[in-house]
Amino acid sequence: MKAMILAAGRGERMRPLSDRMPKPLLEAGGYPLVEYHLAALLKAGIREVVVNLSWLGDSIRDALGSGGRHGLSIAYSPEGPVPLGTGGGIHHALPLLGADPFLLVNGDIWIDLPFDQLRRPAGSHGHLVLVPNPPHHPGGDYGLSANGHVQPAPTPLTYSGLSILDPRLFEGCEAGAFPLKPLLDRALAAGRLTGQQHEGAWSDVGTPERLAALDAALRLGQFHHPVLESPVG
Repeated sequence: MKAMILAAGRGERMRPLSDRMPKPLLEAGGYPLVEYHLAALLKAGIREVVVNLSWLGDSIRDALGSGGRHGLSIAYSPEGPVPLGTGGGIHHALPLLGADPFLLVNGDIWIDLPFDQLRRPAGSHGHLVLVPNPPHHPGGDYGLSANGHVQPAPTPLTYSGLSILDPRLFEGCEAGAFPLKPLLDRALAAGRLTGQQHEGAWSDVGTPERLAALDAALRLGQFHHPVLESPVG
């Protein structure tokens, strides 16, 4: 399986930190956020990674290079000065990802779920890791049935930013900028959207305040990554 890390966003809510550094390179617990993902991918046996680029993309390319330092092979999917959105960015990268299902992870989240614990059922076009609704997103995104099918309501769960997607999810899409959620909703309506709930540690690192809270939790030992351990002090 290949993987894609979403790293093209501007990070408006993270300003002023994101004015000088792309969100995936911001540090928490002594490591850039993207380093946690790379370590988790390697641990899960995933070696081929695609990273999309737009805002400050050269900084990401310079930091990660070809991936050899991390034991990985990294290919890049440049989107130009204006990001294509989550859906458009993935669609643009499909030639690099190939025809098989791939793991997708947002570059600006932190999660302690080992990536090899994701289990996509046969026939699923999207398999989402869902977490209990955080305070900043009380309305949630989806529900989850007892047999693992994602439901539209009630919505006690939020999409974590970690999933396995099948390229068939993007059938009929044209090149350009578009969001991912309408495609997930289409798969849900067709009975092809599944998920699993994660009860462990997770952070949507979307603001300087949430980044600071994650950094503190890691340094105090409140959160532990399955591969990288944060330094203390």
